[in-house]
Amino acid sequence: MEEALEPEKKRTRGLGTRVSTTHPRAAALSSAPQTQGQTTVPKAPRKPAPRCSTAVAPVLKTQKPGPVVPAQKPGTTAAPPMVGGKKPKRPAWDLKGQLCDLNAELKCCREKKQVLDQENQQLRDQLQEAQQQALALGAERRSLEEELTRVRAQAEQGQRELGNLSAHVLELEERLGTQEGLVQELQKEQLRLQEERTGLAARLGEQERRLQTSEASLSDSQEEVASLRQEAAAREAVLAEREDRLHGLEMERRRLHNQLQELKGNIRVFCRVRPVLPGESTPSPGFLQFPSGPCGPSDPPTRLSLSRSDERRGTLSGAPAGPTRHDFSFDRVFPPGSGQDEVFEEISMLVQSALDGYPVCIFAYGQTGSGKTFTMEGGPGGDPQMEGLIPRALRHLFSVAQELSGQGWTYSFVASYVEIYNETVRDLLATGTRKGQGGECEIRRAGPGSEELTVTNARYVPVSCEREVEALLHLARQNRAVARTAQNERSSRSHSVFQLQISGEHAGRGLQCAAPLSLVDLAGSERLDPGLALGPGERERLRETQAINSSLSTLGLVIMALSNKESHVPYRNSKLTYLLQNSLGGSAKMLMFVNISPLEENVSESLNSLRFASKVNQCVIGTAQANKK
Repeated sequence: MEEALEPEKKRTRGLGTRVSTTHPRAAALSSAPQTQGQTTVPKAPRKPAPRCSTAVAPVLKTQKPGPVVPAQKPGTTAAPPMVGGKKPKRPAWDLKGQLCDLNAELKCCREKKQVLDQENQQLRDQLQEAQQQALALGAERRSLEEELTRVRAQAEQGQRELGNLSAHVLELEERLGTQEGLVQELQKEQLRLQEERTGLAARLGEQERRLQTSEASLSDSQEEVASLRQEAAAREAVLAEREDRLHGLEMERRRLHNQLQELKGNIRVFCRVRPVLPGESTPSPGFLQFPSGPCGPSDPPTRLSLSRSDERRGTLSGAPAGPTRHDFSFDRVFPPGSGQDEVFEEISMLVQSALDGYPVCIFAYGQTGSGKTFTMEGGPGGDPQMEGLIPRALRHLFSVAQELSGQGWTYSFVASYVEIYNETVRDLLATGTRKGQGGECEIRRAGPGSEELTVTNARYVPVSCEREVEALLHLARQNRAVARTAQNERSSRSHSVFQLQISGEHAGRGLQCAAPLSLVDLAGSERLDPGLALGPGERERLRETQAINSSLSTLGLVIMALSNKESHVPYRNSKLTYLLQNSLGGSAKMLMFVNISPLEENVSESLNSLRFASKVNQCVIGTAQANKK
């Protein structure tokens, strides 16, 4: 395209020269000054103008030069008429006429020049448009060349793929031959399998018949299972209903049980008279009497009469005075013939309250040798009939906890055993080098803001069976402080406190309860004889007795303060009352065993114990509340 346009540009550039040759008058005009002295102006021969381009040729053909008639100015002679299409020559003297002719020709030439300028501008515009078309065609040619290159690359790729496909076709033909051989073998195998299929179809028919029989049996079984499931669901609903009812009955039992215990009194006093031991003098008839209850001899005794004769007293006639009778009434009185099982049967319901979340405290009070330790721990030898309240209470708690586990309750038990000797706390369960070290044990709060009390450096042993409890009691007997006194060959000179922390939880209903069971064997309560001369060893016994009586006196004051609803209760006046603070008061149930000797020689101490127990029996403490969450 550019090569085709190149000659056109050359022809366009030479257009001015060729056009000027087609108008001889312009040449004559340019030579007019040189031929002013001549009469005639020679005409140049007209040559045909070459055609510059297809676009210019129509313009040149349509614009042929016509005869130019110059305007005649006034005062000049008219130009002679043209003869034969040619302008006649003016005479040499007619310079003005010649000038007019030249002006006319100049004007004509200017008009032609304007026309030629317009044509030249049109040709330039056409040239610019042609150049733009040439550029567009060049870009199109390049894109076509790129397309051609891409098509050639694709063709080469197609040729390669065709070659690969040809090779693949050959490979497939080889495989086809192999497959045909395999097909023949498979056809033979198919025939064999068809024969086997026929045999299997027969077996399948037999199996289908057996399956139908099994399905019928299964359908019957499923119906039976569905019926059993419905029955099981109904039984589960009944069981759940019965569990709810049982739980309601259990809670009602606890409420009624607590109400019964409250009716009996949150603080009760039992009196127990020990039997006469071998080697002791038999008391005189009528010294101790146990009057029958309101319902007769079948009613458990609740009263005790003690007769005391004082030889120092006499009548006006000089005859000795009769014995003085002292009557006492308690919640229950156990004569000398009462066994350990009978005693525990009376307090078993109170022990049951500890599982229900009520703090329970049981004391054994009395003079030395009255049977306190025997009542709480039992006698030696391991005779089951001689077991005391502590092993029996724990056996009862373990048994009831096992029964309540069927209702969803789980219980844990943690035991501790300490003694308070001369206002010093000792751990009776200590082993090894810690035996007898009481200074390390202190009574502290379990934590900031907690009401629970704990003994520092004391062993707290989880227990779950009777054997573990027996081992703890055996260890405590070995560690307890004892000494010989005037009333007993081997007397406990300290208060022993066995505490069992009981924690219960019903996970299904989100219920929790916790309460301590405290079983306390108090030290012997003997009065002091200030006129008695004592040696160095007896002075130590004297200090022990003073500490014992002081703590027992504080215990009485605490019970009286609770009964009178006083604002201040002197728990801290004694280590014993401070340790048992949470087991006393309105939120606890308390039972005191007053143990007395059947011997007449101990009548003075027996009266003191009975009078103290009577004061305690007259106390009334507020309604107990269970520690539940």
